[in-house]
Amino acid sequence: MLLRGLDFELGAGEYVAVMGESGSGKSTLLNLIAGLEPADAGEILLDGVRMMADDDASTRLRRRSIGFVFQAFHVLPYLSVSENVMLPLELLGVPRAQARQQALIMLEACGMGALAGRSPLELSGGELQRTAIARALVHRPRLVLADEPTGNLDATSGEQVLAVLRAQIKSEGAAAVLITHSPTAAATADRVLKLRDGVLAP
Repeated sequence: MLLRGLDFELGAGEYVAVMGESGSGKSTLLNLIAGLEPADAGEILLDGVRMMADDDASTRLRRRSIGFVFQAFHVLPYLSVSENVMLPLELLGVPRAQARQQALIMLEACGMGALAGRSPLELSGGELQRTAIARALVHRPRLVLADEPTGNLDATSGEQVLAVLRAQIKSEGAAAVLITHSPTAAATADRVLKLRDGVLAP
């Protein structure tokens, strides 16, 4: 989907939902913000640094400053819950003992402390997504990008996950973009933008 005329600014601590029908360009927008896809024109800045695809500096910035939450969880089944949450810290060179301690603190905050030693194969969908949220936030990113985080969950689990996501984003002071087609999910954000035919509007 071609995106055009986008002029979008997100402040620290702000939680914005972007709504749109399938094929409206929501995932493309998210990939552009993260620097995962190149923009044909204009620029995307994170803390004043231009995000570019296939750029080492952007990769380091993305690893350090962005947390991702996906619809499909992307939790690794061969690692325990705590080991999954430790991954972003280990990629940043945090010593394993320290990474484990920080992971356990974040899992506790996300209501997953008691399941830290479990295999992801033993978890429900809601528990998997709370694990993914803990992983996305454990390194205290400046920006959280959540792509349809309740898309694979039932209504009750979805509400619980959104409550955890909002609470943790606000407590950490991170800016966040929630991509969703659900009015219920969008209602948890501070403001809602709509993407239609490649154009973003209130």
